[in-house]
Amino acid sequence: MKNIFLSIFAIVILASCSSVATSKKLGSTQPSLADTNWVLSDNVKGTTPSLKIENGKIMGNSGCNNFSGEVILNAANGSFSAGNLASTKKMCDNMGVETNFLQMLSQTNKYVVNGTTLELYKDNLLLMKLNKTE
Repeated sequence: MKNIFLSIFAIVILASCSSVATSKKLGSTQPSLADTNWVLSDNVKGTTPSLKIENGKIMGNSGCNNFSGEVILNAANGSFSAGNLASTKKMCDNMGVETNFLQMLSQTNKYVVNGTTLELYKDNLLLMKLNKTE
């Protein structure tokens, strides 16, 4: 019983520490994302989703199809809003990757840059991480 209590206590402490660290990053000044390229950091079956941001536009590959849209960024508070997303319509083996990627991208309202990693959030919920590419 004592071990169960200690385990639960440790989990609660670790969870609270990670949310405190996250909340310090969210809403703070972030580097500009203008003229940057990113690729999803997770390993997925098929083509790895990617995105490019330039001149108020967002474009890339969502795992199967190419997409494009508008993006509104505010580096002063790390806000991120992608809208009017459109994509090509070919069918691929793993359409789930594409569906999830585009859905999370459209839900993103905050971003944090940690070195060469871009974290996209919906409020305080981390949706995805991407790695910077050239």
